[in-house]
Amino acid sequence: MELDHGLDFEDYFPSMISSLGPEGFIGELCNGFSLLMDANKGLITFESLKMNCSLLGLEVRDDELLCMLMEGDLDGDGALNQMEFCILMFRLSPSLMDGDAQKLCTQTVDSMLM
Repeated sequence: MELDHGLDFEDYFPSMISSLGPEGFIGELCNGFSLLMDANKGLITFESLKMNCSLLGLEVRDDELLCMLMEGDLDGDGALNQMEFCILMFRLSPSLMDGDAQKLCTQTVDSMLM
């Protein structure tokens, strides 16, 4: 299912990596994960994502939220852990998947795994 809400998308990740460095950028992704996760489960769940979208004033349908979770859910548990969230953010950044930026992306992911 392709969603098109007529929104323009500007990918800030490459400039964030350039200014923050790999560790700083990963730290910011982890902060974003913490804001969206269910504090009791340590995961981004359907319920936590729905609640946070509402708090942010975003009107997102349930099927769209489920698609977001399914896109990043690598272990099939229906939720996103921190690593799945970070991997998803990298995959959704078109600039990080192009040419030289892919090398920077690989280095950043490698630093996450250490």
